[in-house]
Amino acid sequence: MADRPAAEVDVDVPLVRRLLEAQCPEIDGVGRTADLSLEIVGEGWDNVMLRLGSSLAVRVPRRDLSARLVVHEQQWLAEIARRVDVLVPAPVVAGTPSDEYPWHWSVVPWVEGVAAGSVDRSRLRGVAAPLARFFNQLRTPAPADAPTSAVRGGPLASRDAVVRDRLAHLDHPRRDELARAWDVALAAPVWEGPALWLHGDPHAYNIVVSDEDVVSGEFVVSDEDLASEDPAADVTLRAVVDFGDMTSGDPAGDLAAAWLIFDVAGRRTFRDTVDAEAAGSAVLLDPAVWERARGWALVLATALLAHSDDAPDLAAAGRQTVDALLDDV
Repeated sequence: MADRPAAEVDVDVPLVRRLLEAQCPEIDGVGRTADLSLEIVGEGWDNVMLRLGSSLAVRVPRRDLSARLVVHEQQWLAEIARRVDVLVPAPVVAGTPSDEYPWHWSVVPWVEGVAAGSVDRSRLRGVAAPLARFFNQLRTPAPADAPTSAVRGGPLASRDAVVRDRLAHLDHPRRDELARAWDVALAAPVWEGPALWLHGDPHAYNIVVSDEDVVSGEFVVSDEDLASEDPAADVTLRAVVDFGDMTSGDPAGDLAAAWLIFDVAGRRTFRDTVDAEAAGSAVLLDPAVWERARGWALVLATALLAHSDDAPDLAAAGRQTVDALLDDV
């Protein structure tokens, strides 16, 4: 396996300070950005996240590929935020390329919470129904100029070679069963409906949860964990984040969340809620959607495992998803 993709730009606090001073020295309702604290709080495959003061975060791409994805968020997230009930990170400042930094970047709201991937799956059952409703609200016909992707939203056959290669290098005692599950997903009828809006990357580290009932209207994952809380209590959904892979196409891609996030009980609730609400929607799901969704869960699980030697949390998410897929074999 391999590490995360290498950073192509060294994003640090002094650089982001200069970007803020040049492009947004003051933010309405917050004040001068120079007067706000700024610290790096996370770095993923695509972006570096910095906390700005108490109510904002700065999302800065670390490589060219992710820079293009930030543009998608800047163009579309405000519209999406208006029609879903769950918080999404619509930018409050859309930073642009400059002589010092080559790509777009964003200032977004901050929300206290933790990634669902840091919480035991048995505590996520209360998240299943609201997350299903979120995907149903998001899943509407996309306009002709919506983002498209070579690796999301299309037929599973487009990912066949890469998934088989990942499985060939996967050290797992039930690898042959995963290969058979992939064959079943590939054999499912393809989506023949309209291209629908998709989040595109619905794994557990893109879902923010909390044990608090009151949502502040702010966004982003904090570093605190829920270890001190009741380990048997369900958490609640706070936000869905990282829309860089947003695209349009087959709705099965987002429904892979059933295996990427939930245990057996949560998965049942998620599926039942999706099916019940989709039955009354303008765009019906086809009978094969869940077979393809299992295939997309395997696509994303093998991606997490193949590129996370230096990201143990993402590797764990990949292993948990593989286990969930095997539970349903």
